[in-house]
Amino acid sequence: MFSLFQNLIVRRTMLCLCATVILWGSYGIPDLTIAQGLPALKNSSVNSYNSSENIGAARKELYEQMSAATGIPWFRFAAVDQYERTITKKSKTDSPAATRLTGITIAPAVWSGPLNPDQEDTSPASISFFGGFGRDGSGDGLADPENDADVLYSVANHLLQYGDSASDFSIAIWEYYHNGRAAQRINQFAKLFEHFGRLDLSGNAFPLPLGTLYSYRSTWGTGRSWGGARIHEGTDLFAPQGMTVRSTCYGIVETKGWNRYGGWRIGIRDIENRYHYYAHLAGYDKSVSRGDIVTPGQTIGWVGSSGYGNPGTQGKFPPHLHYGIYRDRGIIEWAFDPYPLLKQWENKEYRALTNKKNVH
Repeated sequence: MFSLFQNLIVRRTMLCLCATVILWGSYGIPDLTIAQGLPALKNSSVNSYNSSENIGAARKELYEQMSAATGIPWFRFAAVDQYERTITKKSKTDSPAATRLTGITIAPAVWSGPLNPDQEDTSPASISFFGGFGRDGSGDGLADPENDADVLYSVANHLLQYGDSASDFSIAIWEYYHNGRAAQRINQFAKLFEHFGRLDLSGNAFPLPLGTLYSYRSTWGTGRSWGGARIHEGTDLFAPQGMTVRSTCYGIVETKGWNRYGGWRIGIRDIENRYHYYAHLAGYDKSVSRGDIVTPGQTIGWVGSSGYGNPGTQGKFPPHLHYGIYRDRGIIEWAFDPYPLLKQWENKEYRALTNKKNVH
């Protein structure tokens, strides 16, 4: 009897849905159809390319082709894709999406439609009927969530419902994720890609000038008592007051100002969704403001001893740079030990300087 009741409820729901779709159709609410002008795009696997450079070039070509067909700037597709790949857990590397060029994954209920009885539906007509997200972008008559062209075209279809301006893009992203952090990250990535005009923003630099007087060791996890019991989430680099502090990455200045723990601090977000935190500064470079783009090795401030009190508190500990790094996973952001990266960047920069001297 209960199963019959369930069937009746489902049947009534489907009838209501059909009536709603017919009613909406009578008012002429359009479904964006830009696929007719879309160039033929191949759904290439990352396994088809023998280097990360080739994979990056293929991704950018895919973004640019979709941009030419839809009018949406390539860097917006790149930003959405980059965000999705930075929040994907390593346990998903054996999923079908791991072999695609793009990392955008869309849940079956969203792709096919929440009331679609076939959650693996690839028919554009029935997916559209059930209000699903999926569209055919490759021109093969299927809306396949494992096809990069279909996925990017579906994203484009969503974005164009809100308009083509930067603010429209922000609204569309928020409406898709319903997460302010996601919208902020994607806009930051889009700004970086647009500014540099390329996908590869991987270079790094040591935060202090090499060849100067500084010392550091792994201080991750050691106890701290000021302001309450807590652990040390970073590495302390002891250096003379006023020594130059440099950006370790390509990124955007996300925060700048006073923090009662970190004193005068600055936070920079890189393209890998990592937040680089520089604390206890004596001051900032005047050319660096919140929202600005920075490059590896660029001066952002100077070593100091600020913090552990109200704005302007100085001298409660020896001058040093506290450097921390945090990774955003979409819902939470967590710190990890930066010491191995600092050693890697320092050694790489030393090798580059040595090679440069040998050449000359």
